[in-house]
Amino acid sequence: MSRSWYGRSRRRTIPSAPRSLRRKMTDHGLAVILLGLLILLAARIDRMETRNTQGAAIVADGDSITLGGERIRLRGIDAPEYSQTCRKEGADYPCGKLARQSLVRLIAGGPVSCSGWQRDRYGRLLGDCKAGGVDLNRSQVTTGWAVAYGDFEAEEAAARANKVGIWAGTFDQPQNWRASHNGQLAERKHGTLASVGDALREIFRFW
Repeated sequence: MSRSWYGRSRRRTIPSAPRSLRRKMTDHGLAVILLGLLILLAARIDRMETRNTQGAAIVADGDSITLGGERIRLRGIDAPEYSQTCRKEGADYPCGKLARQSLVRLIAGGPVSCSGWQRDRYGRLLGDCKAGGVDLNRSQVTTGWAVAYGDFEAEEAAARANKVGIWAGTFDQPQNWRASHNGQLAERKHGTLASVGDALREIFRFW
């Protein structure tokens, strides 16, 4: 029998010392912090609850409607302002009024349903809206009476290639027209990626 083996066999396993009071207090503190974060997260998610509204729509312009007193801005698009003019074949024409008429035709007098949880700087609900199974946001871009503003880039590219709606001539981007005529600062885009960013900021923003 080797001496080294004999020496190892006589060693006793020393029991580990119990956790110190400081370690216990640290663990309890972390548990309290975690619980607080979970409560905060639940409160933030509750505030992000999606609002659904439906009914007969009053159309203000190519991307804004009112449903039962709720003002709604169609999310992810930007249509010419009602009083905006564009240019085609060397002449100005009321593209803002035509954008509104396009939305009126899509709704066709039927009920409209919208859902969303964000609001713009004017307090309007940023909504995804449908009427008779028609996606109003997408259709306004597809028919060329609104530009992509955070979503629907593929639809805008197709409308531009087909020269439909405002793409049949020249026009100022609606946000630029508002800035030059009404002095309004450009609003940030509010498509899907912007919604994800807003959700994350809302969840992790502290009081």
